[in-house]
This record gives sequence, C-alpha cells and structure tokens, in this order.
Amino acid sequence: MKKIITLATVAFMLISCSAKKTTASATTKNTEASDYFNSVSTERLKTNLTVIASDEMEGRDTGSEGQKKAGRYIIDFYQKNGISYPKGATDYYQRIPAAYLNAKRNQNLPDSENIWVFIEGTEKPDEIVVISAHYDHIGIRKGEICNGADDDGSGTVALMEMALAFQKAKNEGRGPKRSILILHVTGEEHGLHGSRYYSENPLFPIANTVADVNIDMIGRRDKFHAESNNYIYLIGSDYLSTDMYNVCEEANKKYNFLTLDYKYNDKNDPNRFYYRSDHYNFAKKGIPVVFLYSGEHEDYHKPTDDVEKIEFDALTTRTKYAFSIAWEIANREKRLVVDKAEAK
Repeated sequence: MKKIITLATVAFMLISCSAKKTTASATTKNTEASDYFNSVSTERLKTNLTVIASDEMEGRDTGSEGQKKAGRYIIDFYQKNGISYPKGATDYYQRIPAAYLNAKRNQNLPDSENIWVFIEGTEKPDEIVVISAHYDHIGIRKGEICNGADDDGSGTVALMEMALAFQKAKNEGRGPKRSILILHVTGEEHGLHGSRYYSENPLFPIANTVADVNIDMIGRRDKFHAESNNYIYLIGSDYLSTDMYNVCEEANKKYNFLTLDYKYNDKNDPNRFYYRSDHYNFAKKGIPVVFLYSGEHEDYHKPTDDVEKIEFDALTTRTKYAFSIAWEIANREKRLVVDKAEAK
C-alpha cells in the first residue's frame, strides 16, 4: 500500500511540475514589452535627473568627487529597488585606474569607475544584452558648473528606469530570456575610456555579448525638429546586423512610438556621431549596436544644459522605445546575427 501511495504521489508531482513549466513558458511567450515599459515613470525620471544634474554634483567630471557622488546616488537607487550588481563582481563598480584613463592622452584624470547592474536571463543567462550610457560630464568650466542634464543625465536616468522595468518583469516571473547588463560608463567625455575599458576587460565574454543599446542625449530637440520632439536619431543599427535594424524598426512600428530619423547614420557624416559615443567600442569588437540620440542643441557642453530645459514627455517616450528594443533582443528565439562587415 505504501508503494502505491508513493508512486501516485510521484506521478502527481511530475504532472504538476510539467503543468507549471508549461504555464511559465506560455506566460513568458505571451509577455509583451508594453507590459513593462509602461512602468517607466516621467516623475521618477525628473526626480532622479534633478539630483544627478544638480550643482551639488559639480558637473560630474570624470573621476571627480562630483561624479563619484552621482555614482553613489545611482547605486543607492538600485539597492533600494533590489537590483543587484552582476554575478562574478564584488560590488557595483568596475574600477578603472588613472593610468589607463591617461594612457592615450594624459589629462591628469584620477581613478574612476563604471557602474553596473544585472538582471539574469531565465533561458539563456550566458548571453548578454548591454544597455549603456555615460554618467560623467565636463565638470566646471571658467568657474561655471556644466550640469549635463541632457549630456548624458538623460541617458543615465533612462537606464535607471529600464533596469527597474526589467527587474519588475524578473520579479513577476516574466523576466528576459537573455541577461541584461546595465552599464553606466565613465570617461566618455575624455575619449570613450569607460566603454573601451569594459570592452577590453569584460566581465562576461565578448563572444557572449549579443548587442549594445547605447543612449546619449535623449532629453531635448534639435533645430531640425523645432516643430516636434516626437523623433529619435538611430545610428549604427544597420552597420553590422540586419537583425538589429529590423528589431529597431519593428519595435517602433508595433508601438507607434516615434519618427525614426537616419540623418546621421551615414558613416561619412561630418559630425561623426557614430564614432563619438560608447557603442563604438562594442561595434569595434563586432557586436551589433544601436545609438539613440536626439541631436545637438545650443546648450551642448555649456553651463546652460540644465534640467529645466529637458522635455520629459520626449524623454519618457524615448526611454520606452529603448526598452522595447532591448526587450526584443533579449527575448527573441535566436541571438542577433552579424551578417555585415565589421565596423571601422
């Protein structure tokens, strides 16, 4: 009699576990980016940016106490929201020595740090989707604090919201199939140093890095879009991977976010924006990238790049769009295929 009960119990448990797996799989399959990008909060974007781009941070120059203070604020946000640093790391920092920062062009920069957080994938945890933005700026110039609200405070707070949305999905058992590495990089303003350091000293193998979605200045509008802020420049999405280009296009069409502008996507564009932000160090390694950008404005690298001039409706929509791109890359059945020549 005991054997019969035991076998029946085992059979029931196996059936129960199978049902749970089927339900979980179906739940993941039916999850849409919109289930989570709608958690992006305009009010929270404003609250965080008001702190990060405040005079207290003294312009967040690379390695400065102001940048480190901003970094501590960012980490505190993640800790309060239960978002941890990556597996294999000892804390939220990837430390970069001054010798590295000054090796190419000595600007007497002190030691600095990238900041990273991690949402582990449910099905393909070893495949990594990087979402990057730089959190440094240019500090104090001629006695005036350059707060860098748009450059790149806007990208910094967008990453914080995206991390929150991915963690929410994870907490609800609907997390991304691939792992998400949120990477706040330092040293962009002095030569893309932080992203270069990570690409040369990756925590996870470069071969396992599926893509980089990079965000730099998405809080304003430029002179070419004076009548509307409902746009975004996409740069580099088609350079290495047709899949990346298609993901960006299809996510936008699906949710009717923005007008996609490819004005600066030409490698021969004299502004050379493709070479001027942190995605480039990933592209050099053959990793598909996309750079989201809203263009230069009259306050670029000036003390007048302040929070009061940020268009938070546009910042919110652009953050949601960036999330939807990363969500699709993280959850598609196959990783993005590199089917074009390596970016130069």
